[in-house]
Amino acid sequence: MPGDRKCVYVAMACDLIHPGHLNVIRRARELGRVIVGLLTDRAIASYKRLPYMTYEQRKEVVENIKGVEQVVPQDTLDYVPNLRRLKPNYVVHGDDWREGVQKKVRQRVIEVLTEWGGQLVEVPYTDGISSTQLHQQIKRSGVMPEQRLGHLRRLLDAKLIVRVMEAHSGLTGLLVESVRLQADSSVREFDAVWLSSLTDSTNKGKPDTEAVDLTSRIRVVNEILEVTTKPIIYDGDTGGQPQHFAFMVRTLERLGVSAVVVEDKVGLKRNSLYGTEVFQEQAPIEDFAEKIRIGRKAGVTEEFMIVARIESLILDKGIEDALRRAEAYIHAGAGGILIHSYKKDPTEVREFCALYRRLSHVVPLFAVPTSYNTVTESELAEWGVNVVIYANHLLRSAYPAMLHTARSILEYGRSFEADKQLMSIKDVLALIPEGDWG
Repeated sequence: MPGDRKCVYVAMACDLIHPGHLNVIRRARELGRVIVGLLTDRAIASYKRLPYMTYEQRKEVVENIKGVEQVVPQDTLDYVPNLRRLKPNYVVHGDDWREGVQKKVRQRVIEVLTEWGGQLVEVPYTDGISSTQLHQQIKRSGVMPEQRLGHLRRLLDAKLIVRVMEAHSGLTGLLVESVRLQADSSVREFDAVWLSSLTDSTNKGKPDTEAVDLTSRIRVVNEILEVTTKPIIYDGDTGGQPQHFAFMVRTLERLGVSAVVVEDKVGLKRNSLYGTEVFQEQAPIEDFAEKIRIGRKAGVTEEFMIVARIESLILDKGIEDALRRAEAYIHAGAGGILIHSYKKDPTEVREFCALYRRLSHVVPLFAVPTSYNTVTESELAEWGVNVVIYANHLLRSAYPAMLHTARSILEYGRSFEADKQLMSIKDVLALIPEGDWG
């Protein structure tokens, strides 16, 4: 009888379906009625990078696999909530989780199944098939603009805090794309790329005064697009005149950039970390709100974000002014708010965050802790910050190393003494993957 069939639970991410997945489902089908616990974006993002397909796309694929009778969301990497609700007779999984990040998850599954006499069945790993290898192939192929465009919004929905690192060249873009750190039961990496006007200008030997035009900066955008798959947040400075800002929005959106950050200042742009040491003028609230409205109207999709950067704390105008501006900018269509401060003491940023969350309507909150850098990501998340941007750190770390090498060569009249600070030529050649198109 159908009601007598045993319940079999299979948890999967299923971003890229391959024979290994089908083998697990085939074994599960032999044991009874198959329920797939499909990991949500939030669950997957808790231990590795966000999947390429959305949850709904993955669900549609899995529902159409032969033998799958039901698909339910699994909201955490931990199986326990779903297992206690469904009480399956069997859990089926590949045997590749006995080591690595899921080892503790496996042990929890075994312990909970004993509560009602359930059993874990492990299927031998399918040789020659690896999700990691398939993901690497996708990275080599790249992603289309429409795939990249909405990725930032998905990250904001899935992660407690989105970690962003600046890049100012194809090489630094590759670094942001690939550097990873194994941390307990998860893999830690940067989620998105920040295209800083400061580091782009400095890399070109120009001052950070909007001296580098959009056309020149778009060349760097394209360099980074070519070698990365992660979403890009573009530092748009003041955005120029409203009509120019509309053109910027349309250009960036067409390329697949996920967001532009535009600051509410007028006149000659000076770097915000100067604070009140140099003259900087903040735009009237309504004027800047109108710029946001014009930019929003110029956009084609809902995925592209305009993030309003508020300079009130930079110019010592206080938290109340910053909050008034936040309300007005959100009403005008800003998809995010960036609060900036040049002070080493993070108190005013923390106070702003607390009051910001009391507004009637809020959007994702961005922070750039360049000066107040003792604050951790977990603390920022507790304050209500959704995105943390490390805005200039790769360039700032590279220049001292290059200066040291140049001085060493001048001092010794040869490069031998500098060798211990350098990558080998072999490693340099291996650093850049060769295309496999021909």
